[in-house]
Formats: sequence, structure tokens, C-alpha cells
Amino acid sequence: MSSASQTVVGTVGSLWRYPVKSMMGEELNLAEVTEGGLIGDRAYALFDLADGKVVSAKNPRKWPRLFEFRAEFVAPPEVGRDVPPVRITLPDGTTVTSGESELAAVLSETLGRNVVLESKALQTPTLEEYWPDIEELDHRDTVTDEAMPAGTFFDLASIHLLTTATIDQLHESFPEGRFEIRRFRPNIVVLPAAGLTGFVENGWVGRTLAIGTDVRLSVTRPCPRCVMTTLPQGDLPHDTGILRTAAQQNDVCVGVYASVLQGGVIRCGDLVGIAE
Repeated sequence: MSSASQTVVGTVGSLWRYPVKSMMGEELNLAEVTEGGLIGDRAYALFDLADGKVVSAKNPRKWPRLFEFRAEFVAPPEVGRDVPPVRITLPDGTTVTSGESELAAVLSETLGRNVVLESKALQTPTLEEYWPDIEELDHRDTVTDEAMPAGTFFDLASIHLLTTATIDQLHESFPEGRFEIRRFRPNIVVLPAAGLTGFVENGWVGRTLAIGTDVRLSVTRPCPRCVMTTLPQGDLPHDTGILRTAAQQNDVCVGVYASVLQGGVIRCGDLVGIAE
């Protein structure tokens, strides 16, 4: 199926941003995309005051409760404006807001380590990653230091896309596993066009995606997955089979990363196409 010099591969099914790295985020009806990704995505992060590293659920042995926190903006972020304050819901249901004098103390007490919330990334940010004892991974049962893109709180790229076809394919391979979107924390979930099955987005690498009328993305690489996909959150149980299945079926990758060629607004229901 083609539309105005592009081959339609699906539609936008849902949009997500995560105001604070490694906390639960927000589902959106529309999102403004800039060179830095969805506006407001990973705008904040916690820093460990003991070692200066970015706090990440990639090391659940040190940070086992991050998925019990939820973050949302108190006002919509806008292009060209300072990032608005963020409201954080703690595991016990109470809320705190960035800028409050007791914020660092409250977060530190809840997490059991001294932390501070920041909206400005270092030029050489790093985080720790724990590798589960799964045969197909590069490391097993160890923790490594991982570099992040300069001046950001992203892992490898500013946009993460995932199709429901990939979720379906993984579930078919491991029916006992609960393969749900929230385990994989994408920004853009694509409902594939009729007849497209399997790891659809693998074929987008190196191509340009057109979303809606304005946004153009360069799909740069498959998205390698980590221990975060196995962690419990809400009613989802801990399950190493999620990551093991991704390793066995698709070289540990689920979804793809992209950079922004042209920004604009995207909405649920927008067409997604491969630009010709």
C-alpha cells in the first residue's frame, strides 16, 4: 500500500514519554517531536551522589524499586521553554514535586541511597547495567559501566519504536510470558498494516520513516534489550524468559532506535510509512 511517495507500514497505536529516566511514564494522545526526541522524554534523571552515575533500573540490584515510581509533568512541556516541574508518585502513593526543598531527602530515604533529581545531563553521563545469567548475553551475572549519549539521559538514541507484530511474535515463541508494551518502554507503538507479521521493524533499519504529515525519522539500529524487560511492574511478574526469548528469537533486540530528521506533531492514528 502506498500513499504520496511512501509505502504505508502501519499506524501509530500509542505514544509514550518518560519524564524521569527509569520511572513509569505517561501515555499521550499526541506528542511534539524535536531533534531531541519526544518533548519531555527523559527530561529528568536521578543521580547517585556516591558515584555520580545516572540512576537506572538497568541495575536492579542497586535500584530495585524504580518501577514503583511514576512521573508526570505538572504542565505540558513546550518547545523553547524551560522544562516544567515533574510530579513523582512514590511507591506508597504520596507525591512530591521537583523544586520542593525536601525532594532529595524524600527520594533518598525511599530508595535507600543518597540521590538528587536533575534536568541537566553531564557531557559524559554513565550508568550501571546488570547482565542476568542468560547464555545468549554478552556478559553473564555481572555489572558493567555503560556510556550514554553526551548531554542526554537516553541509553543509545532519542526515539524508540516498537510494533505490536514483534510483541505477538515473541509471545508466540514463549506463550507463558506476558509480553506487554510497558515492559519495553517505547516512545511510538506502531500497529502494522495488514499482512505484516514477525519482526517487522527490523526491515526499517537504514530507512526513513514518515509519520503523519511532518515527522521524519531515520531508523538507525535494532534496540538491544536488557534486564529491565524482566522486572516486575504493577501486576507484571518478574520473568527472565522475556529477555531469553528476545535473545533466542531476535538477537536480544526488540524494536528499533531512530534519530529525528524532521520534527513536528504526531498523533495516535497517524499513518506510518517508509519514505521512498
